Amino acid sequence: MNRALPAVRLRVPTHEDAVAWHRIFDDPEVMEFHGGASAELSVYEELTARQRRHDAELGFCLWTVLGASGDVIGFTGAQPWERDWGPTGEIEIGWRLAREHWGKGYVTAAALQTLERVRAAGPKSVVAMVDARNTRSIAVTRRLGMRLAETFTTPVSQREGHCYRLDL
Repeated sequence: MNRALPAVRLRVPTHEDAVAWHRIFDDPEVMEFHGGASAELSVYEELTARQRRHDAELGFCLWTVLGASGDVIGFTGAQPWERDWGPTGEIEIGWRLAREHWGKGYVTAAALQTLERVRAAGPKSVVAMVDARNTRSIAVTRRLGMRLAETFTTPVSQREGHCYRLDL
């Protein structure tokens, strides 16, 4: 990347972050590759609670991303892939950002911090599961040095997806 990355801070999600995530992800464009519709607040309450457990038990999670002003702008981090299809048992890195912060380098900056933290916690590799049409996320995987490892069809949406891999 030729431009300097913005400053971001990652923190373990708080209970209040569930409200912020619910608000900033209530956008059809943000959710286009994540089921297309907004999730209920209870989904984010469970997700933030699960991430606090992951951080305590594993040393990593989906962290809340704070922008320069300290505002919640999304999440980036890693968690075990827990579905019964795909890279079951592996560590997935992922990100989701409020629409107004797209294209500014926040995800790349936060994902690079995530890779450092996950590497320090011990996993030897990570995967990123990306909808094949999500060109923005595919570009992030490339900036992180990930390689396309597998192409698959998701069981529910029947969409083509990509599994990117990076050895740590």
